[in-house]
Order: sequence, then structure tokens, then C-alpha cells
Amino acid sequence: MTGAAGGAAPGTRGRGRRIVLWRHGQTDWNLEHRFQGSTDIGLNATGAAQARRAARLLAALCPDAIVASDLRRAADTAAHLAALTGLETVHEKDLRETYAGVWQGLTHDEIIARHGEEYAAWKRGEPVRRGGGELETEVADRAAPVVLRHAERLPEDGTLVVVSHGGAIRTTIGRLLGLEPRSWEGLGGLINCCWSVLGEGARGWRLLEHNAGTLPEPVLGDDD
Repeated sequence: MTGAAGGAAPGTRGRGRRIVLWRHGQTDWNLEHRFQGSTDIGLNATGAAQARRAARLLAALCPDAIVASDLRRAADTAAHLAALTGLETVHEKDLRETYAGVWQGLTHDEIIARHGEEYAAWKRGEPVRRGGGELETEVADRAAPVVLRHAERLPEDGTLVVVSHGGAIRTTIGRLLGLEPRSWEGLGGLINCCWSVLGEGARGWRLLEHNAGTLPEPVLGDDD
């Protein structure tokens, strides 16, 4: 995995830029299976511990830049990595989680009970404004350009860490990989404080790691 210029691990130079998309640590609403959306919920004690542990791992990648959602759970997660690396976190409102209107604050069971047809349509991959909020494509429309803008500022073989939210990360990955929106659900959700890694390839961005909780390793094999 590539680190900062002059700090890359041996044998990893010349592999292009990397984007690490890191989900925030656990919150009480996560434990309660409560839809957070753009509600500003902070980390709980477990989430803070997760962020400290993950930050130690990600700091070993010698990132060149950190950008984060301005919601507390993402901003506070990013702060642990910033403290270890000495980098300043740039906070971006457009990296917030999907706004989900009346779904926000409801548990999974409550959403199914009150908005079952809407929930089922979303799970089928249909464009749905969950709770009267944003479409997934609209989340990608705002989040993906932010990620690309910061990635373009990286040095050759540089690494950008993006601290955001499960839904926003999934839609951003789908957009950067050029996948059809209907298939984005197939990427699966990120565990709290885990991350995915995109790398520059000859034909654009490609997914190198998904839902990782340990240091990403270079691909060694015929399909690299």
C-alpha cells in the first residue's frame, strides 16, 4: 500500500494514488439499529476506542491528506488520525450521510412497520427518496466530486483518507467505479471504523480492499 512521498513502504512505489474511505466509529444509534442519516450523533465509548485503534493502523500508510464529513461521528473519528499524523483534517459538508427525512431516528423495525413498501422498493434497487430525503444518486452527486477533487491534489503515489458514513461511502465507491446505481447495494455495508481502498488503474479507479480492518496489502498475483 502506498504512503506519502518519501514514506512509502518498500516495493510499493509507482502504484498510483490511493483513496482510503473510512467509516466512522460506533454510535449509540448504531447499537439501537436506529437510522442516523444526517442527524449529528457523536461516537460512544466503543466508537472512540475503535477510532483510536484504526487510526494507529491507517497512520502506518503515511497518508498525505485527510478529509472528513463535518458530522461529529466522522469528524471525531478523523481527529484520531490527524493527531497521529500531524495532518489537518478538511471538513466537507458534502460528505455527510444520506438525508432520510422521516426515517431518521427510527429503528429498522419501525421503518419496516411504517414504510414497508418504500423500504422494499429501495432494497430492490429502485430510486427511492427514503423518508422523503435524498436519492442515493444525489448523495453520489455531492460526495464523489469532493473525493475526486482532493485526490487530484495528491502527489504521485499519494494516499487520501476520506472519513465518512456507510451509505455515503458505498454510493461514492459505486460512482467512482462506474457501476450502475441499481448495483451499488451489492457492495455491502461497512462495519464501524472499517474502510475500503480504491487505487488508480489504467482504466480508472478500481476497488482494492473492501470492509477492511487491517492494513491493506499489495495484490501479488496474476490479476494485479
